[in-house]
Amino acid sequence: MRPIIGITADIEDNRLKLNRDYAEAVENAGACPVLLAPSRNAADIALRIDGILISGGSDLHPSYYTEDVNYEIKIVERDRSGFEFAIIHEIIKLKKPVLGICYGMQLINVAFGGSLYQDIRQQIPAAIEHREGYHTIKVSDNKFIDRGEFKVNSSHHQAVKVIGQRLNAIAFSADGIVEAVCSEDYPFLFGAQWHPERLQDSLSEKIFRSFVEAAVENK
Repeated sequence: MRPIIGITADIEDNRLKLNRDYAEAVENAGACPVLLAPSRNAADIALRIDGILISGGSDLHPSYYTEDVNYEIKIVERDRSGFEFAIIHEIIKLKKPVLGICYGMQLINVAFGGSLYQDIRQQIPAAIEHREGYHTIKVSDNKFIDRGEFKVNSSHHQAVKVIGQRLNAIAFSADGIVEAVCSEDYPFLFGAQWHPERLQDSLSEKIFRSFVEAAVENK
């Protein structure tokens, strides 16, 4: 049987929202995608899925990393972020695979005690454009994806500032912004700041294939 991958949904105007590219990427990699609505039953859900994908979204409330709102940000609903923090902790207890994309990577970093730049443009004036377009990243040695230079898409205005405990920063853009994190002492825990679900290249395929393979091994 194919593994079941839970994908967290955004909330907009009291409706659940998810770009279908996430589900298609998971299915193309050999798993069955399931949309996860925010729930008070994170522990039960964690037992029933084989891996979790934290999808993209707006901004985490800075109180999660003990800061005030100091810049113009668009905060995701607490129902969503609270559920995601809860289910990540439950999934980690079970050693099931975790993949975070864009906002999802940032949430993983904060879940492990890290912090974020609330707005790259204002806090790092010399940074390249990250809100839209494409740029190059450099990936260092790690156990999940190939090392080297890759061109990726970019649509974010926040970024990892202090790296979370047990996490390693393994990819950077030319301006030093963290573009990928992982945990080397965990079966599969990976975060990408870009959107591999929207790309069709070897790097993106490797991320989702490795994620699903880890879910198969965990079943």
